[in-house]
Amino acid sequence: MGAHKRPARLSKAKAASALTLAAVGVTVLTPGGASKAEAASVSVRALQIAASKQGSPYQWGATGPYSFDCSGLTLYSFKRAGKQLPRTAAAQYNRSHHIPRSARERGDLVFFHSGRGVYHVGIYAGNGKILHAPKTGSVVRYERIWTNSVWYGRVGD
Repeated sequence: MGAHKRPARLSKAKAASALTLAAVGVTVLTPGGASKAEAASVSVRALQIAASKQGSPYQWGATGPYSFDCSGLTLYSFKRAGKQLPRTAAAQYNRSHHIPRSARERGDLVFFHSGRGVYHVGIYAGNGKILHAPKTGSVVRYERIWTNSVWYGRVGD
Protein backbone atom coordinates (compact mmCIF):
# COMPACT_ATOMS: atom_id res chain seq x y z
CA MET A 1 0.00 0.00 0.00
CA GLY A 2 2.89 2.37 0.76
CA ALA A 3 4.27 1.82 -2.76
CA HIS A 4 1.08 3.18 -4.28
CA LYS A 5 1.09 6.37 -2.22
CA ARG A 6 4.65 7.39 -3.05
CA PRO A 7 4.14 7.75 -6.84
CA ALA A 8 0.90 9.61 -6.19
CA ARG A 9 2.73 12.12 -4.00
CA LEU A 10 5.39 12.55 -6.64
CA SER A 11 2.73 13.10 -9.30
CA LYS A 12 0.99 15.69 -7.12
CA ALA A 13 4.31 17.46 -6.57
CA LYS A 14 5.02 17.58 -10.30
CA ALA A 15 1.49 18.79 -11.02
CA ALA A 16 1.79 21.45 -8.33
CA SER A 17 5.10 22.64 -9.81
CA ALA A 18 3.58 22.87 -13.28
CA LEU A 19 0.58 24.76 -11.91
CA THR A 20 2.86 27.12 -9.99
CA LEU A 21 4.88 27.83 -13.13
CA ALA A 22 1.70 28.47 -15.10
CA ALA A 23 0.26 30.72 -12.39
CA VAL A 24 3.31 32.96 -12.25
CA GLY A 25 3.55 33.14 -16.03
CA VAL A 26 6.94 31.50 -16.53
CA THR A 27 7.98 31.09 -20.15
CA VAL A 28 9.49 27.68 -20.81
CA LEU A 29 12.02 27.65 -23.63
CA THR A 30 12.11 24.68 -25.95
CA PRO A 31 15.05 23.73 -28.17
CA GLY A 32 14.89 25.72 -31.39
CA GLY A 33 12.21 28.05 -30.01
CA ALA A 34 14.40 30.47 -28.11
CA SER A 35 14.22 33.39 -30.52
CA LYS A 36 10.39 33.45 -30.68
CA ALA A 37 10.11 32.95 -26.91
CA GLU A 38 12.71 35.66 -26.34
CA ALA A 39 10.88 38.10 -28.63
CA ALA A 40 7.58 37.34 -26.90
CA SER A 41 9.07 37.80 -23.47
CA VAL A 42 10.62 41.16 -24.46
CA SER A 43 7.29 42.38 -25.86
CA VAL A 44 5.27 41.18 -22.88
CA ARG A 45 7.85 42.73 -20.54
CA ALA A 46 7.55 46.02 -22.44
CA LEU A 47 3.77 45.86 -22.00
CA GLN A 48 4.22 45.27 -18.26
CA ILE A 49 6.59 48.24 -18.02
CA ALA A 50 4.13 50.45 -19.92
CA ALA A 51 1.32 49.25 -17.63
CA SER A 52 3.34 50.39 -14.63
CA LYS A 53 3.17 53.91 -16.11
CA GLN A 54 -0.64 54.04 -16.20
CA GLY A 55 -1.85 57.44 -15.08
CA SER A 56 1.36 59.23 -16.12
CA PRO A 57 0.52 62.46 -17.95
CA TYR A 58 0.86 62.90 -21.70
CA GLN A 59 3.44 65.47 -22.68
CA TRP A 60 4.44 66.02 -26.30
CA GLY A 61 8.07 64.97 -26.82
CA ALA A 62 8.39 63.28 -23.41
CA THR A 63 10.15 59.92 -23.10
CA GLY A 64 9.63 59.25 -19.39
CA PRO A 65 10.00 58.25 -16.75
CA TYR A 66 7.24 60.53 -15.41
CA SER A 67 5.46 61.74 -18.57
CA PHE A 68 5.22 60.45 -22.12
CA ASP A 69 4.00 61.01 -25.62
CA CYS A 70 2.88 57.97 -27.63
CA SER A 71 6.22 56.96 -29.13
CA GLY A 72 8.02 58.04 -25.96
CA LEU A 73 6.05 55.42 -24.01
CA THR A 74 6.91 52.64 -26.47
CA LEU A 75 10.54 53.77 -26.66
CA TYR A 76 10.85 53.82 -22.85
CA SER A 77 9.06 50.49 -22.34
CA PHE A 78 11.03 48.53 -24.92
CA LYS A 79 14.32 50.10 -23.84
CA ARG A 80 13.69 48.98 -20.26
CA ALA A 81 12.79 45.51 -21.62
CA GLY A 82 16.10 45.35 -23.50
CA LYS A 83 15.29 46.49 -27.05
CA GLN A 84 16.15 49.79 -28.72
CA LEU A 85 13.52 51.60 -30.80
CA PRO A 86 13.79 54.82 -32.81
CA ARG A 87 12.14 57.95 -31.40
CA THR A 88 9.05 58.52 -33.59
CA ALA A 89 6.00 56.38 -34.31
CA ALA A 90 6.78 56.35 -38.06
CA ALA A 91 10.41 55.31 -37.47
CA GLN A 92 9.25 52.61 -35.04
CA TYR A 93 6.90 51.27 -37.71
CA ASN A 94 9.74 51.17 -40.22
CA ARG A 95 11.96 49.30 -37.74
CA SER A 96 9.36 46.73 -36.64
CA HIS A 97 8.54 43.41 -38.31
CA HIS A 98 5.12 43.99 -39.93
CA ILE A 99 2.51 41.39 -39.09
CA PRO A 100 -1.16 40.89 -40.03
CA ARG A 101 -3.96 41.58 -37.56
CA SER A 102 -4.60 37.84 -37.30
CA ALA A 103 -1.06 37.29 -35.92
CA ARG A 104 -1.08 40.09 -33.34
CA GLU A 105 -0.10 39.21 -29.79
CA ARG A 106 0.13 41.03 -26.48
CA GLY A 107 3.12 43.35 -26.60
CA ASP A 108 3.04 43.99 -30.36
CA LEU A 109 3.02 47.60 -31.51
CA VAL A 110 -0.17 49.08 -32.96
CA PHE A 111 0.37 51.88 -35.48
CA PHE A 112 -2.44 54.26 -36.38
CA HIS A 113 -2.21 55.70 -39.87
CA SER A 114 -3.85 58.00 -42.33
CA GLY A 115 -3.07 56.87 -45.84
CA ARG A 116 0.59 55.85 -45.74
CA GLY A 117 1.50 58.15 -42.83
CA VAL A 118 1.79 56.78 -39.28
CA TYR A 119 0.64 59.30 -36.67
CA HIS A 120 0.24 57.29 -33.43
CA VAL A 121 1.53 54.14 -31.70
CA GLY A 122 0.49 52.04 -28.72
CA ILE A 123 1.18 48.56 -27.35
CA TYR A 124 -1.35 45.79 -27.99
CA ALA A 125 -2.76 44.59 -24.66
CA GLY A 126 -5.10 41.84 -25.92
CA ASN A 127 -8.87 41.73 -26.38
CA GLY A 128 -8.83 44.55 -28.93
CA LYS A 129 -7.23 47.04 -26.51
CA ILE A 130 -4.04 49.06 -26.49
CA LEU A 131 -2.03 50.75 -23.80
CA HIS A 132 -0.95 54.18 -24.96
CA ALA A 133 -0.36 57.85 -24.23
CA PRO A 134 -3.25 59.33 -26.24
CA LYS A 135 -3.00 63.14 -26.39
CA THR A 136 -2.44 66.38 -24.53
CA GLY A 137 -4.59 66.55 -21.40
CA SER A 138 -4.79 62.77 -21.01
CA VAL A 139 -2.80 60.07 -19.25
CA VAL A 140 -1.28 56.70 -20.15
CA ARG A 141 -4.23 54.30 -20.25
CA TYR A 142 -5.85 51.24 -21.78
CA GLU A 143 -8.33 51.90 -24.54
CA ARG A 144 -10.26 49.89 -27.10
CA ILE A 145 -8.82 50.20 -30.63
CA TRP A 146 -11.30 52.61 -32.22
CA THR A 147 -10.50 52.25 -35.92
CA ASN A 148 -9.54 49.70 -38.54
CA SER A 149 -6.83 52.04 -39.86
CA VAL A 150 -4.08 50.30 -37.89
CA TRP A 151 -1.01 48.30 -38.73
CA TYR A 152 0.80 45.91 -36.42
CA GLY A 153 4.51 45.50 -35.83
CA ARG A 154 6.60 43.14 -33.75
CA VAL A 155 9.84 44.13 -32.05
CA GLY A 156 12.69 41.67 -31.75
CA ASP A 157 11.45 39.08 -34.20
